[in-house]
Amino acid sequence: MAECGRKALSLLEAARSRYESLQISDDVFGESGDDSSDNPFYSTSGDSDSDNYIAEVAGGGGGSSGTGPPGSLSRSQAEEEGWMETLQDVTVPAYKETYGPAQKMPATATALDFFQLFVPDNCIQNMVTQTNMYAKKFQERFGSDEGWCPVTAQEMKAFLGFVTSTSVHRCESVLSIWSSGFFSNRSIALKMSQSRFEKILKYFHIVAFRPSQGSNQGLYKIQPFLDSLQQSFGCTFRPSQTQVLHEPLIDEDPVFITTCTERELRKRKKRKFSLWVRQCTSTGFICQISVHLKEGQGTDGLATLKNKPQLHSLVAKQLCQNISGKNTIIFTGPSITSLSLFSEFSKQDIYCCGLLSTRKSDCTGLPQSMLVCGSTPAQRGQSRVMMKGSMSLISWYNKGHFRFLTNAYSPTKQGLIIKRKSGEIPCPLAVEAFAAHLSYICKYDDKYSKYFIFHKPNKTWQQVFWLSISIAINNAYILYKMSDAYTVKRYSRAQFGERLVRELLDLDDCSPTQ
Repeated sequence: MAECGRKALSLLEAARSRYESLQISDDVFGESGDDSSDNPFYSTSGDSDSDNYIAEVAGGGGGSSGTGPPGSLSRSQAEEEGWMETLQDVTVPAYKETYGPAQKMPATATALDFFQLFVPDNCIQNMVTQTNMYAKKFQERFGSDEGWCPVTAQEMKAFLGFVTSTSVHRCESVLSIWSSGFFSNRSIALKMSQSRFEKILKYFHIVAFRPSQGSNQGLYKIQPFLDSLQQSFGCTFRPSQTQVLHEPLIDEDPVFITTCTERELRKRKKRKFSLWVRQCTSTGFICQISVHLKEGQGTDGLATLKNKPQLHSLVAKQLCQNISGKNTIIFTGPSITSLSLFSEFSKQDIYCCGLLSTRKSDCTGLPQSMLVCGSTPAQRGQSRVMMKGSMSLISWYNKGHFRFLTNAYSPTKQGLIIKRKSGEIPCPLAVEAFAAHLSYICKYDDKYSKYFIFHKPNKTWQQVFWLSISIAINNAYILYKMSDAYTVKRYSRAQFGERLVRELLDLDDCSPTQ
């Protein structure tokens, strides 16, 4: 038993050292865990999307000579296009940016100071102005509201604090604060009456009136705030060389997702917008967000690109428009990974490593022989690679076939997947890097969910607003943990959130509850 324990410990130490070599920092979020098996991008199940598709294709009587995914190349076409099994070394130039916070915060900085790097006083004052304008116009049209008086900046901060408290205390309704039930919170309820809070909630606006023209009409009520938030993300933090493009978990925490019923999942899918992010894989800091409406008449509506490969390619280009020329390495999921996109990015000194799915990915220009399973059973850890220029297409077997497209890692270099139960599994270095970075981002989902605001408004723009506030709080905590302020008072993620709520409410005692 003791020998097994020592062996497991040595494997964990080996995994940790390899994580460090891949530029993943465990310090920001604490322990990174001992296993990457919970990574949805790195599943060891034989029921991978790739295998399901290939089984259908091969079952059709084609084998490797059958019809592959749309746009894929036959063996002769692949040779003509320059795909070959001869491998050559690939080197990514050094990163041209320094990594970390862009400004030094004092050791006395508070949780509110970090939050206001993204939501400053002038932004809150704009909410005050627009809310009062909307209330005035609303009452001119529908009659006066005798219980209303113009909101102040202090009240607006308290309003943000009350709604943010739903993430700290995990309550479904912000109005529970004033109830006598389990989620009541008398310590903050006395700061504002429930009736006053409901009045502010009724009239709350970022943009009171529709602009005469604009590029994103469907999101006009939130777009100025998103633009301001986006600018602040870029000004306050410089990400590491390795970053990931993905859709973060934005509706419920991971525990809910694993336990919810099929009916609850269908209800969840009715959300009318899609949010994608570019995220630093070393810290979890979200560098850029891209919001698209699933319905709408404007050009921002997803309906105009529904079920078309160019949709996710367009999203990726939007998220990466500010990182060209820096030698950034981008990790992508199957819906984004494509040869044409990666080739376009390489011309901008953006290098890529993406998981490939024959169901979800655009396989145009890729050789069928690498996408269709052969007749000979593969062994665990076995891999095949073909190259075209600096681009490598990898097929790796681990209880199922997993395919990767990359120009960021050399196909001649080997890596290891270290798992607690299975030990060491050989793989190309690109596979190890992808699994390590994406596993870390999956753990971020769990950390970020602690700041998920549970308030669920009906209006789409308000859903986007509170989601973006959740992201801002998450980024604020990351900057706090990388600052001198963290060495003075080492607040946990939950304590930081509670402290922020109390500071927004301007309560005298701002120490977090233990």
